[in-house]
Amino acid sequence: MNIGKLALVTAVLTGVATYVGAAKAAGSNGSAVKVGMAFDQGLSAVVKFEDRFNLTVGNDGMAFDYHFAKGSFSQDVPFDWYVGAGGWYEWDDDFGLRVPLGLDWNFAPNWNAFGQVAPEWQIQDKSKLKFGAAIGVTYRF
Repeated sequence: MNIGKLALVTAVLTGVATYVGAAKAAGSNGSAVKVGMAFDQGLSAVVKFEDRFNLTVGNDGMAFDYHFAKGSFSQDVPFDWYVGAGGWYEWDDDFGLRVPLGLDWNFAPNWNAFGQVAPEWQIQDKSKLKFGAAIGVTYRF
């Protein structure tokens, strides 16, 4: 990873730490923040804010999504669904937009598993439509 990419990751992680610190200083108990691991941009660290904002930083790149629609199927189905919009950047300088369509499952207190598929529009290099996927686990603290 070169200096520019390291600076980008450092800036993103500093922003995350600032957000978490501000939420705790404002009296939040931190329940709006989830941290975990996923296979999204390669092996990735994931931070979710208020179940709406999703930041992923991994071996292959980084992504940020906003989940604008969420819902439940029924009381008999343990999964919730979401639809989002976001962007991704790969360390080899490819980048683009994506629309994640996913499922959330709260399988234990404070634990959440998720999976998603995401149509992606690559903008850099050759403009093309691709499909991505992710699976991961987060812990709410």
